[in-house]
Amino acid sequence: MPLAEPSTPHAVSRLRADRLARSSKPFLARGGTRGERCPGCRLLPSHCMCALRPKVSTRAGICLLMADVEPLKPSNTGWLIADVVAETYAFGWARTQTDPALLALLADPQWQPCVVFPGEFVEPSRVVHAVPGAEQPGAQLATAKRPLFILLDATWAEARKMFRKSPYLDPWPVLSLQPAQISRYQLRRSRRDDHFCTSEVAALCLELAGEVHAARTLDAYLDVYTHHYLRAKQQLPADRESAAHADLKALGSLAPSPVASL
Repeated sequence: MPLAEPSTPHAVSRLRADRLARSSKPFLARGGTRGERCPGCRLLPSHCMCALRPKVSTRAGICLLMADVEPLKPSNTGWLIADVVAETYAFGWARTQTDPALLALLADPQWQPCVVFPGEFVEPSRVVHAVPGAEQPGAQLATAKRPLFILLDATWAEARKMFRKSPYLDPWPVLSLQPAQISRYQLRRSRRDDHFCTSEVAALCLELAGEVHAARTLDAYLDVYTHHYLRAKQQLPADRESAAHADLKALGSLAPSPVASL
């Protein structure tokens, strides 16, 4: 499997470092260990999975708008997206100020931004259910541009607040996902099975954009991360011959050629 360099900080890693630099006291994950964690994957060194980090080429990009403490949580799956999808951007959200780099990204003419959010909470005229290249009719996005999926990485209550109080998101269409499957995420459980973790949402978006291999790789990578995380919590060694590991390895051997249009 092609491997990304584990020591190279990606967008979420840089955001985490910035957030830690501004913190007045250490962040302690609720219910988690206070022991040493690998800086590359946030797991205990005994369960490190940096060597399993896949690298895929995509035409689509992911923009993570993250609530204040999300980059600090070991169970945050936005980190996994940045591991897999090179074109991942991450910004901290604040009600009173907006990162100029975020506004510049949204204004970049190569991108067609769309906010990923449930359509039931949005004015119907903004809602779309497909992206450029999808077979379903009705998407109103510019097909000549690369899709940029804006994901609100937060608790559901925080995400609703972020959506309402971010006027710079108002010009963009809202992609409302209609997934058939039930979430498989096991690290932080929502009360509703139709609430997905950020990594699962990104995979669904990539699949809608025709990035099937990237979507499957991200899902498999989430399964491997979940396995390592839970085995470490249970004080059991990771089973590197598990079905999750086999799926991720197989996807690496089937990796398509890099996207020529990048």
